[in-house]
Amino acid sequence: MIDFKQKDFYTVSDLREIVRLLRAPGGCPWDREQTHESIRRNFLEEAYEVAEAIDEGNAQHLQEELGDVLLQVMFHSCIEEELGRFTLDEVADTVSKKLIFRHPHVFGDVKVEGTGEVLTNWEELKRKEKGQDMHADAVDAVARSLPALWRAEKVQKKARKAGFDWPDVQGAMDKLHEEVEELTEALREGTNPQEELGDLLFAAVNVARFLSADPEETLHSACDKFAARFRSVEEFAIGEGRTMETMPLDELDKLWEKAKGQES
Repeated sequence: MIDFKQKDFYTVSDLREIVRLLRAPGGCPWDREQTHESIRRNFLEEAYEVAEAIDEGNAQHLQEELGDVLLQVMFHSCIEEELGRFTLDEVADTVSKKLIFRHPHVFGDVKVEGTGEVLTNWEELKRKEKGQDMHADAVDAVARSLPALWRAEKVQKKARKAGFDWPDVQGAMDKLHEEVEELTEALREGTNPQEELGDLLFAAVNVARFLSADPEETLHSACDKFAARFRSVEEFAIGEGRTMETMPLDELDKLWEKAKGQES
């Protein structure tokens, strides 16, 4: 039995101590076995659950999910403390110094006019901080672990800062049509269609960016719409005493159009 006094209310410091005890000899065998790599996916999943709570507008759910993310931060920091490489306080020190450095209009004597100048200064300071001498360095620095649509959007925004971008959405649309033609040709000739499909998806993100549409959210909305229509099609089929598997595609397509008609 570990030496731990239970409370009615726990603070961040208490959470830090709880994680330390879980990892210590006499603590939890599972917690002691975990590494950065073994719980990497947990961190990503918890972050997405925070996003879901935000979308729901549910404060209680958000509080719970933020706690799960905080636990992940504590856990990874605890592993590093055990290895003697850095502590949670050093994590806080690093991000604090970063915030102070990137907000000279708050903590220094720099004058700004509105959010636009704040963001411009932020990017310039970030490049200076990370030693990014070329725009290509900023592009390469975009995390590969991001969802692919978000990574594509961020890469394109970095390129735009170098002036490498279409002047308007029409240029992006023309490129999208061009990529469709190249994919069609690749399919016809059997020459690496996957690469052309990637180019097509990248071009579609470009269009989304010009429309100020989050590509991830846009695709999620499309998935939701498809799922709702698919359910309607299956319900129509069942109402006719049939199953989707036994119906020809042209009849299913008619039911699909019927499902679409119900939305208007």
